[in-house]
Amino acid sequence: MNAATVHVFGAGYVGLVTGACLARSGHDVTVLEIDASKLAALRDGRSPFFEPGLTEIMAQAQADGRLRFAHTDDAGTLGEFIFVAVGTPMTQGGAADLRAVRQVVGLLQDNAPPDSVVVMKSTVPPGTGSGLAAKLAERGIGYVSNPEFLREGTAIEDWYSTDRIVLGGEATNLDRVAALYADIDAPVVRASIPAAELVKYASNAFLATKISFINEIAAVCDVVGADVTQVAAAVGMDHRIGSSFLRAGVGYGGSCFPKDTQALDFLSAFNGYDFHLLKAVIEVNARQRMLPVKALRTRLGPLPGRRVAVLGSAFKPDTDDTRESPGLDIVRLLLAEGAEVACYDPVAKPVLDDPSFMLCDSLDDALAGAEGAVLATEWPEFIGADWGRLTGLMAPPRVVFDGRNVLDPAPILAAGGVLIAVGRPV
Repeated sequence: MNAATVHVFGAGYVGLVTGACLARSGHDVTVLEIDASKLAALRDGRSPFFEPGLTEIMAQAQADGRLRFAHTDDAGTLGEFIFVAVGTPMTQGGAADLRAVRQVVGLLQDNAPPDSVVVMKSTVPPGTGSGLAAKLAERGIGYVSNPEFLREGTAIEDWYSTDRIVLGGEATNLDRVAALYADIDAPVVRASIPAAELVKYASNAFLATKISFINEIAAVCDVVGADVTQVAAAVGMDHRIGSSFLRAGVGYGGSCFPKDTQALDFLSAFNGYDFHLLKAVIEVNARQRMLPVKALRTRLGPLPGRRVAVLGSAFKPDTDDTRESPGLDIVRLLLAEGAEVACYDPVAKPVLDDPSFMLCDSLDDALAGAEGAVLATEWPEFIGADWGRLTGLMAPPRVVFDGRNVLDPAPILAAGGVLIAVGRPV
């Protein structure tokens, strides 16, 4: 594999993982970042977010001289491949905010060398890239849509063991970008630019649909007295369906699923199509956050002055990302009900400006004296804890809402507690 010269705009989650992994694969990579404090940390070998294995890859690549960090204003002569990995956050109306993408592409129109290829890693709505590609082509610059499929917490594994590499654009440019991934044993899917863009949205929307679907089945289980874990296990054995993402709970969160489902719904509506199924997926996910609050209100009565522990503020284990976190949504709902909330997460440390919110340093601190508790994130530390002892630290009636269906009821019940799960009779 021939080493290529690569610049990456954006040292966020996607950009930093992309830059570090390409450097590890032998390419000469410069990651460009506009935030001075983040840039200082990166040059010092520190990742601005928690991702297992990333810091080690960064350190080795920096030591080998293959990974550097620079301010966007000091980019210098750009390389033959320029990755765009800036944020496309959700606007209040649900659309993707493309201002950062357009700013970078505008910069590249004037500064990227002819015959270079701009590789779009940022998630942009289908139809966006064709217009960007046309502008860049005026100066002989190529464009390839290359959506990412990285899961937070397993990003390094996902990079090297991906199910597919999706590339959208003209054949010559696709071949050049595919060569960057020569060390990865995965099928390369070549498509048009809008098709490649839609693959990302369709994949996340479908996975979100599976989550909301099993949560709907959990609601039916509550009505008929069935156990959703048994139902999901048997349904998932069908090879046409598969077992992944069939876990009932308090819903999905993070930087991708909520943003991408909303953006796809907005795009559809904006172009005159009413995506009924996707609207239901989003609605069900929002409803799941309310389940533990309703359950606690039923068991404890009015919540003003009641102490409730919320376990998990990261949206999933092995990350410190709290974007669209079910746990934090539940915290806010409880605070709005007047409860006193004690929150603990092994990695994520959110700060809320509310006198009734307490950030705790351990499970013991969070649960001591709490009348209710909500497990919102399935951290191994929570699953493997001594729940008989922890339940004993709580104050009566010791109501534990298992928002991920991962706890063994026996020790909680033996300690005089009450366990409530999602679609799972206890």
